Amino acid sequence: MKISRSEVEKTARLARLDLNEAEMERMTAQLDTILSYAAKLDELNTDGVAAICSQAAANAFREDEVRPSLPRELALANGPQHNEESFVVPKIIG
Repeated sequence: MKISRSEVEKTARLARLDLNEAEMERMTAQLDTILSYAAKLDELNTDGVAAICSQAAANAFREDEVRPSLPRELALANGPQHNEESFVVPKIIG
């Protein structure tokens, strides 16, 4: 077994998952299957296999150009409350 029930319980607690007994058993079995498969992949001989990467050969980004943006009045019109410069939000920290 690649993963213990206590490790699944700890992971569920960290993820804030409230799993019942049946879900805990199913999750332990499923994670064990996944980790066993990953361990099986480690057994493969990859000597001489070139690494695959997704790096572009050249910079694919466009050049920066100045373009007109949304006027402030129109942007502020989307909020429920605003002053002349920014949105007004309720204070949440004392």
